Amino acid sequence: MTETNDTGTRLLAILSEIGAHAVLDIGCGHGALARNLVRAGYNVTGIDPAPEAVAAARLSVPEARFEACGAEALPFAAASFQACVFLNSLHHVPVPLMPDALREALRVLRPGGEVIIVEPLAEGAFFEVMRPVEDETAIRHAAIRAIDTMLATGEATGPAPVTYARPTPVADLDAFIAYLARVDPARRALAEAQRETLGRLYAVHVSMGSNGPELIQPLRLWRLRAAKP
Repeated sequence: MTETNDTGTRLLAILSEIGAHAVLDIGCGHGALARNLVRAGYNVTGIDPAPEAVAAARLSVPEARFEACGAEALPFAAASFQACVFLNSLHHVPVPLMPDALREALRVLRPGGEVIIVEPLAEGAFFEVMRPVEDETAIRHAAIRAIDTMLATGEATGPAPVTYARPTPVADLDAFIAYLARVDPARRALAEAQRETLGRLYAVHVSMGSNGPELIQPLRLWRLRAAKP
């Protein structure tokens, strides 16, 4: 697989490798991934439990199809897609429903298809600076346990996951807070209330990359296939 810290490049390489065309974006948010996949020529369907996110995605990517639903109960027939993608989204599924979400993704795969999961680890510079605003340690660990359990029980198969480092450009503390707020607007007030703490953490963890200040976030990528009956 392509050795790069760019997640989009990695995803496109995998989709090309498995010959996917119909792709399900699970936890699509406002449609950022769907937009990139449509531009690359893929037939994209996205789902998200938040109706407002689905409405925004429909406006942003009219070429794709979007449905409001939870990952644990996909409204699609078996063998509907050649690839299902969880991009930084599995840890947002309620912990008791994570196994069901993975099973549903496997169910809607066509033979030879893959469930591609990218999850941020509960470590690294970006995580440490974000932690006072939203500590995702428990849910990130729970997502990994859910994947590991699927593999250990034989419900899914796949190669060893790949871990890589994603640099996020953040010119200053204001840029970091703005980044957090784009993902979840409610984070802005929480961040502003802890600006002094965040400023100290930012100063400790920021590094200088080729394009300026950045915070590194380790990511892990899995490729799952349904176990043969």
